[in-house]
Amino acid sequence: MNDRISDWVDQMTEIQNGKPWIGSNFSKKMKLLSEKDFFRRPMQHMHSVAEIISHLTTWREETLIKLQKGAGSLKDDDPSNWKDPATLKSIGQSKIMDDYDKSLSEILSFLEGEGDEFLRKTYFDGDFNGEYTYAWLLQGMLHHDIYHLAQIGYIVKFLRLGGNQ
Repeated sequence: MNDRISDWVDQMTEIQNGKPWIGSNFSKKMKLLSEKDFFRRPMQHMHSVAEIISHLTTWREETLIKLQKGAGSLKDDDPSNWKDPATLKSIGQSKIMDDYDKSLSEILSFLEGEGDEFLRKTYFDGDFNGEYTYAWLLQGMLHHDIYHLAQIGYIVKFLRLGGNQ
């Protein structure tokens, strides 16, 4: 049985559109935003939701590469990590969200084809310059998602309070 892989799949799905203990998920937060608000920065030095979703997609795509090939190449300072607002507006909300959803679906599909022993295997992480287990990678991705879900919660709250950048 593949209990650990199933647990990772369940946790990643729960944070996206389930009923997590923390009380909210990405789908609920996205429904609170108009297209205009999706691209708005509530304060000068805060990211927009579009920037965060694009950033999450970039790291999920990198996670999939690491899962498939055993190494990735994205570094934290890569320009694709945080795309500029004008580029994101030209891409559009629908495409940004489609890419975001697709990135998770591809990871979940990959994991459903693997057994728990896969989680103990290692890959090379260029950003951390070392060998790490796939369990560590998936845990990091989930933590990253939850961290940014909280940021989106604050952005939504600021926008509703009248942020206007």
